[in-house]
Amino acid sequence: MTATAYAMVSQVRYRELKTRIALAAFIGATAWVVTPSVWPGVWFAAVLATQGLDWAVFRRFRLQPDWRPDRAYLALSCAVTVLSVIVYAGITAYLWFRGGEVGRIFAMVQCAGGLLHVSLHMHHVRPILIAAVASHATYFLGLPIIGAVATGNWHELLIAIGCLLYMSHLVVAVRQSSMTTTALQSARDAEQRARQKAEVASAAKSDFLAVVSHEIRTPMNAVISAANLLRRTRLDTRQREHVSMLIDAGDVLMGLLNDVLDFSKIEAGKMELESAAMVVRERLATLNRLWEPRARANGVRLTLRVDASTPDAVRTDPLRFQQILFNLLSNAVKFTADGEIVVAVGWDGERLTVAVSDTGCGIPADRLAQVFNSFEQADVGTTRRHGGTGLGLSISRKLAEIMGGTLTVASVEGQGSTFTLSLPVEAVEGESVLPERQTEVAGSLQGRSILAADDHEVNRRILTLLLEPHGCRLTLVENGAEALEAASREPFDAILMDMQMPVMDGLEATRRIRQGVVNGGTPVIALTANALDVHRAAWDAAGVHAFLTKPIDPVMLAGTLAEACAAERRQAVDSAAAVA
Repeated sequence: MTATAYAMVSQVRYRELKTRIALAAFIGATAWVVTPSVWPGVWFAAVLATQGLDWAVFRRFRLQPDWRPDRAYLALSCAVTVLSVIVYAGITAYLWFRGGEVGRIFAMVQCAGGLLHVSLHMHHVRPILIAAVASHATYFLGLPIIGAVATGNWHELLIAIGCLLYMSHLVVAVRQSSMTTTALQSARDAEQRARQKAEVASAAKSDFLAVVSHEIRTPMNAVISAANLLRRTRLDTRQREHVSMLIDAGDVLMGLLNDVLDFSKIEAGKMELESAAMVVRERLATLNRLWEPRARANGVRLTLRVDASTPDAVRTDPLRFQQILFNLLSNAVKFTADGEIVVAVGWDGERLTVAVSDTGCGIPADRLAQVFNSFEQADVGTTRRHGGTGLGLSISRKLAEIMGGTLTVASVEGQGSTFTLSLPVEAVEGESVLPERQTEVAGSLQGRSILAADDHEVNRRILTLLLEPHGCRLTLVENGAEALEAASREPFDAILMDMQMPVMDGLEATRRIRQGVVNGGTPVIALTANALDVHRAAWDAAGVHAFLTKPIDPVMLAGTLAEACAAERRQAVDSAAAVA
C-alpha cells in the first residue's frame, strides 16, 4: 500500500467532514420526529466527539502525504474508524427498534447509503475499508436477524437476505470501480511519463537545433562573406559567374537551415508575429528584383500586377509576408521551364490577396492535397531534380494560418499552378511610412570607433574587410573578458558582440559593460550565429541595441552600425543639452 493511498483517504475524510456532520444533524432531527426522546441528541453529541477524534488521527496522513504508518498507528486508525462508524450508524438500531415501520425503512436506507459511501471512498486502503464496512455490515445484516429472532417473525429474515444480495452487488461494483480507478491512475501515470519524456525530447531537439544552427552559420558566414568580398574586387566574366554560383549556393543552404528552424518553431507553437507598417509595392518590388533575373535566366517572364485599389501601406508582419511570397516565387521559378509567372495583387477592403500563377509543369490531381504536407513534394523525383526540403509550402501555409489568413492552390497538370495567399490586414492611412529598403549612408561610419568581440579569427578578418573600407577604426578582441577590459579603457561609438566565446560570453560582457562608466550607454549590437528566438530574448534582456545573425549581410551590418552611432550621438547631444 502506497503512502499516497493513505493521504487520499485522509483528504476525502477531511473534505467530507462538514457533510457528515450536517447529515448527522438531519438524521438526528428525523429520528427525533419519528420517535421523540433525548437519545437522538445524545447520539449527535457522540457523533461530534468521534468525528473530532477521527479528524485528529487522520490529520497526520494529510499533513505528511509521503508518510506510511507503522502497524501501531494503522491499528489506531482502524480502531478509530470502527468507533466512528459504530457511533454514526448506531442511530439505525434506535430507529429499528423504536421507530416502527417508518424507522425500519429509514434505518435500512441509511445503512445502505453508509455502506455505499465508505466502499467507494475508502477502497484505496484495504484495512480501513474493512474496518468501516464491517461496522456498517453488522448493523445492516444484524438488525433484521436480531429483529426476527426477538419477535419470532422469521419472514423478516428475507430482509437480511436482501441486504446480503445488496452487499454482494456492492462488492462487485466496488471491485469494478477500484479496477477502473487503478486503470485511470495507470493511464495518468503513463501519460505523465510520456509528457515528461516528450518535454525532455523537445528540449534536446531545441538544444540540437541551436547547436546545428550555430555550427552551420559560423562556417557559412566565412563562405558567404568571403564570396561577397570577392565580388567587390575586379573579376573577369567567368570569375564573376563562379562567385555568383557560390553566393547562390550559400543562399540555398541558409534557406534550408531557416526552413528547418521555422518548422521547429511552428510545431512547438513558439512562432511569434510582429505588427508593422509595410509599403506593399515596395515589398513586392524587392521580391521582383530578386527573382526576375533568375526567372529570365530560365527563359521565363516575371510580371507584377498590382490592382489600383490596393493601399500604399498595410499593417501586418512584413518579414513573414515576404517569407511566404519568397517560397511561392521560389517554387514558381523552380518548376517553370518556359512561359510566364504572374504575381497579381488585389484588395477587397479587408483582405490583401496575392496570387502567384505560373505556366509550369503543374501538379497531378492525386498529389494536389499533399503539396502542403511537411517534407512532401509533388513526386519522388522532385527532390532529386530541384532540391529542397519539402518544407517551404508547409511553412507558408502555417504562417498564413497563424496570421489569420489562408493559402490555397489550384493546378492543372501540364498547364501550371496558382497559389493564392489571402491575409486580413489593416490599411495604413495618413501615416508617414518610410521606404523599407535599407541603404548605406555614404561616410556615415567615417572616423567611428568600433569595438568587435568574436572568438573566430576568420570572423574578425571578415569584419575588418567589411568595415574598414567605410573609414571606421576597429578594435578587435577574442572574448567577452577582453571586450570588457577594452570598454573600460576608452569610449567607443558602437560595440559588436558575439554570443558564445571562451572566458566570458557576450551576454555577460554586455551586462557588465552596461554597468560601467565609460561605455555604459554605448549601443551594443549582437552579431551571432545563435539565431533562435530564445537567443534573441536573452539579448533583449541584456539590453542590446540590435540583433544581427550570421552569415553577415554587409549592407545590414553597415546600416545598423550607422544608425546605432547616430542614435548614440543624438543621445549624447540630448544629455549635454539637459545638463546645460
